[in-house]
Amino acid sequence: MRCESHMTVMERQIKTVWITGASSGIGEACSYEFAKKGYRLVLTARSADRLLEVAEKCRHSGAGSVSVLPYDFSEPDGIAGLCHSAMEIYGRIDVLFLNAGISQRSTVEDTSMEMVRKIMEIDYFAPVAVAQAVLPEMAAAGGGKIAVTSSVAGLFGFPLRCAYSSAKHALYGFFETLQAEYHDSGIRVTMVCPGRVRTNISLNALVKGGERHGVMDPGQANGIPAGKAARKIVRAVEKGRREVFVGGKELLMVPIKRFFPGFCAFIGRKTRAM
Repeated sequence: MRCESHMTVMERQIKTVWITGASSGIGEACSYEFAKKGYRLVLTARSADRLLEVAEKCRHSGAGSVSVLPYDFSEPDGIAGLCHSAMEIYGRIDVLFLNAGISQRSTVEDTSMEMVRKIMEIDYFAPVAVAQAVLPEMAAAGGGKIAVTSSVAGLFGFPLRCAYSSAKHALYGFFETLQAEYHDSGIRVTMVCPGRVRTNISLNALVKGGERHGVMDPGQANGIPAGKAARKIVRAVEKGRREVFVGGKELLMVPIKRFFPGFCAFIGRKTRAM
């Protein structure tokens, strides 16, 4: 890894962001937003070909530099090596955006433990492992920002989301603890809570038997554009805000649950899950 003392003043002024789940949806859109601001980018997702396309668009958008590190977060054994490679590229990570994830469309009864474990591996254990690997050097460098994509489903349970909602709830517990422990070391955590955003998340969601859903649900199709969500997310991350909510009228569920939890549970039962 390059020693920071060997970097030029110009290099130290350019911030580096590592984005997981960068090949589509919110991750892709946020990559372009960070690129416009001149960040150096490290982009990670499963598809190497798609990452190269996103990287090229980021370069044209003004990124200081762009590197790609394809990886499948359902494979935990290689995460330590991945993190080492990501930190080696530019010598430091100033912003870590843990966005990679997978959803589901199956009832509790139809959700096998194999599916539960796969979703937890990608949506919870992987971001935890990456954060633990990057955190010591980030704190030693004087601080940094960690953004974590949870969901409104990380605040309440919805039909057909038992494993997904569980993983997103768990992210809150871990990263709120991390923030409490490392706040004085200059670490700021932003929990990103999307509602309905126009992405491919429903296409790749798991259904009974672990198969791919392969359908663009109306909730996603009618959601806000990913670019609009990205602009709000990037602003919140740069300002070190604790939470940022992106979506439409479904975000009204957040204050409703806070003040009228019983009514919120009723709405959840009546909400069309797709």
